[in-house]
Amino acid sequence: MGSVQAEPAPDFSFIDPFTDESTSLGGLQGQVVYLDFWASWCIPCRQSFPFMNELHERYGDRGLTILAVNVDEQEADAERFLQQFPASFRILYDHDATLPPIYNVMGMPTAYLIDHNGQIEETKIGFRIDQRGEIEQRLREMLRSAGHL
Repeated sequence: MGSVQAEPAPDFSFIDPFTDESTSLGGLQGQVVYLDFWASWCIPCRQSFPFMNELHERYGDRGLTILAVNVDEQEADAERFLQQFPASFRILYDHDATLPPIYNVMGMPTAYLIDHNGQIEETKIGFRIDQRGEIEQRLREMLRSAGHL
């Protein structure tokens, strides 16, 4: 997959679109976080969104939080994408693209698997259908390690 050695995930604050409350990545300590960067023009995102919905359905109440950070300049572009590919997980908007350089995002989508201690355990640039099982297995291991499974 990506990173071999765990490193701390840079903290950031965001407005939760479901509650309108400010929260932070650090505030999700104890959860396993699938942090995904995406854009409306990203072709592989059309396949990653259904997969993230499946993950959210299976593990969302078992310690997994999915945060999908949109980097489109215009929110309307993201909204059109979401009409075609709805999300059951949290969508965050980063119109000024402040987070990608902090996370060293090299392509769309890029996913970071962050353990319950806030450490980036895996980085995945791009998305391929044939890697779903590998990603889910890694998340299951992380959830087990956190005591959620």
